[in-house]
Amino acid sequence: MSKRNQRVARRQEEVVSGGWQAQKSASTRGLIIEAAIRCFVELGYAQTTTTRIAEMAGLSRGAMLHHFPSKIDIVRAAVDYLHAKRLKAFRRAVAAIGPDEDRVRFSVEAYWQQVNHPWFMAFFELSVAARTDAELRSILQPAQAAFDEAWHQTAWEVFPEWKDNPEAFDLALDLSRCLMEGMAVSFMTHDPTERDRRLLAYLEEKLRELAPSAQPARSRASQ
Repeated sequence: MSKRNQRVARRQEEVVSGGWQAQKSASTRGLIIEAAIRCFVELGYAQTTTTRIAEMAGLSRGAMLHHFPSKIDIVRAAVDYLHAKRLKAFRRAVAAIGPDEDRVRFSVEAYWQQVNHPWFMAFFELSVAARTDAELRSILQPAQAAFDEAWHQTAWEVFPEWKDNPEAFDLALDLSRCLMEGMAVSFMTHDPTERDRRLLAYLEEKLRELAPSAQPARSRASQ
């Protein structure tokens, strides 16, 4: 093999090796982030340490610190991960709504599933901790603003007819989020009851009243 061919072969090997190393690094980072999220949910933010995260991920603390030098670095990555996952799941759910299906019903159910998922519980845990942690709050605030904007845009795509009445649309979104997120948080201290089902039915009813055009009035209570 000529020297030129040898150099080409070495470069190809380096590219393959570099690609594999990048994939391995990304996989390890993902493992650490998911372990951190489990710690937030199962242990709480205050009890989450780099040692606990490493144990949850099945890694040595040194290996973990190679990717994330501190707890706050992991938190920053976890917040981005949580928002990306929640948005992707919501978009997938609303994209499955057929043209002849009840968009109000399906959208409420899609977000209800969101707020009853561990991803939301992890974010709520971080939000509570941020009340007295300025550094954590500085991470959450811009991330939450970006999430709100993306979620708002996704909702516009599902209900384009609301664009002529943005105030009513914002009210519908705020009502939905505040009610469902509050209900999900309350489940930390009590199990779901028939009253919760009636609240969701009431929410659908109010959303239909706010809608610029009549929506099929098939409430949960009638099912």
